[in-house]
Amino acid sequence: MIPPSPWVVAHLAQLPASGRVLDLACGSGRHARLLAAENHPVFAVDRNSEAISALGGIAGIAAVLMELEGEDWPLAGQQFAGIVVTNYLWRPRLADLLALLAPGGVLIYETFMLGNEAYGKPSNPAFLLRPGELRDLAQQAGLRVIDFVEGYIAEPKPALRQAICAVRD
Repeated sequence: MIPPSPWVVAHLAQLPASGRVLDLACGSGRHARLLAAENHPVFAVDRNSEAISALGGIAGIAAVLMELEGEDWPLAGQQFAGIVVTNYLWRPRLADLLALLAPGGVLIYETFMLGNEAYGKPSNPAFLLRPGELRDLAQQAGLRVIDFVEGYIAEPKPALRQAICAVRD
């Protein structure tokens, strides 16, 4: 299994001690497993049924098959103490995603940005953040930025990434 993102690991301590944490587009569940091991109740969602079924029965993880890119926002009305997203971007729901953070809730988000096409997939601009985009969106949503980086990374493979850790005060 792919190890957890160093960005997520480095910012885990920012998450509130209690409350559900959303692992959005959780894939294989590397972060859901990490969060559960740290005693965070996890709500892991993905549209891949194999990924979701692989998380079934793991203590502390509620894994739900969910279409995140449809017309209806399946998470509407819910709140989370933390949200973790890696390697996923669906701009039409970014504002809705940020609205899910409860007061004191922490966002840990990391994905690819423009320029990544030089290193491989994703290369479609629809799935690549613009410079400063995560920071700008977080600030517009009233979040306080704790940490933000963007640019080239060499590991686990060369890529252009953008990452943020922000809190709803």
